[in-house]
Amino acid sequence: MKILVFNGSPKKERSDTMHITRAFLGGMNEAAPQEVQSINVADMHIEFCRGCFACKYNGGRCAIDDDMREILEQMLASDLLLSFPLYCYGMPAMLKNIIERTLPLSSMAMAEMNGRYVHVGQRDYSHLRYLMICGCGFPNSRRNFEPAVRQFELMFPNNHTILTVPESPMLSAPEAAAVTVPRLERVKKAGRQFVETGEIDPTLLAEIASPMIPEDTYARIVNGNV
Repeated sequence: MKILVFNGSPKKERSDTMHITRAFLGGMNEAAPQEVQSINVADMHIEFCRGCFACKYNGGRCAIDDDMREILEQMLASDLLLSFPLYCYGMPAMLKNIIERTLPLSSMAMAEMNGRYVHVGQRDYSHLRYLMICGCGFPNSRRNFEPAVRQFELMFPNNHTILTVPESPMLSAPEAAAVTVPRLERVKKAGRQFVETGEIDPTLLAEIASPMIPEDTYARIVNGNV
């Protein structure tokens, strides 16, 4: 499998969420060798979409000459893994900017799909699969991940897989290894399942999305370090 990883964290390789992503990729590689390319979004020169829609009328070529032209071609040739920390209940602005700059992939024409209208593609990306791995600094998943999850589902309605992990800053704390190492092992198991079966057992996903330590304990630890 050819995988293009977008690391949407401004902290780049120091991202708490990248611990989860590396574990998932490790599990995938245990099942079968993978071809993985990673992009730190913070290192890319990607301007904001101007909303000119020139790309909709000239065969999908964006009017802006920056790194996004090459990234679009890489996206079309790979399954996509978006790794990002939760910012204001969504993805960080730099990663959202990349998503907005995928406009050249679709035309102005619209078609009905599952009860809503979507733009018809100018390029064929029906073969792609989409993974979302998102970490959160809060101690629970409830009323935190829902906006990001729903946005991802709407952007990529087919062939998507979503992993969410609360208390993710613990993954960068060596003293928390007693609970973080078992959690990352579950993430690796999910990566193996994804390669072997094309999906992840819902029970395993729920375990990964559960708090690693009691919510009130985590909150007391965070508040004690403020």
